[in-house]
Formats: sequence, structure tokens, C-alpha cells
Amino acid sequence: MNPDVTAFIESIAQPWQAELASRLRAIIHEAIPDAAERIQYGKPHFLKNGKYAAVISPSKAALSFVLFNAAELQPPPGLFEPGPPERRTAKFKEGQALDEELLLRLTRQASDTL
Repeated sequence: MNPDVTAFIESIAQPWQAELASRLRAIIHEAIPDAAERIQYGKPHFLKNGKYAAVISPSKAALSFVLFNAAELQPPPGLFEPGPPERRTAKFKEGQALDEELLLRLTRQASDTL
């Protein structure tokens, strides 16, 4: 694990966002055991074979989780924001339930062909 990513997560001002970011990071590493981490464009990026796999990005009222290579995913309605199918973004708000098994499965599926 990259200490810069650890420091980034620990510095997130909202405790619920920091906790969620840590959980998402764990999901990414479970789904992609060899994922490389780095801070790029001011937020944690996770790569597989040098290609973007996921990004975690806090904002004022939400924490975004972006999956790349996601065009073939069949997520449940409402999980991801509208946008390009190759890059899916879920925005989590405080108190919102996190289906870790679903995100683990989707992250694995999206990264399988990277």
C-alpha cells in the first residue's frame, strides 16, 4: 500500500468519508490483489497492469467511487450516476448503505480484462 494514499485517506476531513474510503480501498485490493496505488490529479488512483481500475474522490457532501473498464457491467439501477459506460461513478452520501459484496464483484468484473 502506498503511504501517500494512506496519508490522503487519513487527512479526509469528514470521518464518515475517511472510513468509507478505507473500506473502498480494501474492496479494491481484495478484487485486484496486485493493484498499484498512487495519488494523481489530487486523489487516489488504483491501477492494474498500468491501466486505471478505480478512483476514490471525496467532495463536500459525498464520496465518489469510479470504476474504469466498466462498459460490460450489469449494475443494479441507481448505483451509478449517468455517464460514459466505460467509466462508472457511484456517489455515496453520509449514512448510505454500502453493498460491499456487490462492489467487490463489480470491481473484479471491471478489472478482469485490464
